[in-house]
Amino acid sequence: MSDFVLDASVLVKWAVPENAEVDTDKALDLLADFEQGNINLLQPIHWLCEVGAVLCRISAPTLNRKIQLLRALEIPVIDNPAIFQFAGELAVELDHHLFDTLYHAVALENNMTLVTADRRYYQKAYGLGGIVMLEDFGG
Repeated sequence: MSDFVLDASVLVKWAVPENAEVDTDKALDLLADFEQGNINLLQPIHWLCEVGAVLCRISAPTLNRKIQLLRALEIPVIDNPAIFQFAGELAVELDHHLFDTLYHAVALENNMTLVTADRRYYQKAYGLGGIVMLEDFGG
């Protein structure tokens, strides 16, 4: 079984598949794999807040329903002060937003792989390992 962290750029595709963004099919394959117990997920504590913030902008009329659906998945979260410290170090090192580095810190600290559709972050962080672009994801 594989272990992954999915950032908001992937998770939003679950909530608004009707937007037909690039690689939504791959994101939905990850959802199906999680629901079938084929993969493990672990998320930083802020994941639902960040996804909710995006949904407020792109899908406000359905926000509450979509948040309820995401919560119902019961994706495990980690709330460890050491993760926040590590993510802060990554944010400074990469000159990038802490919300993005939190996902990567969870992946790196737990020997997992971060799956992202955020090319900007990927280009900054790929040298650290533990990260793959959704478009390149093969399971």
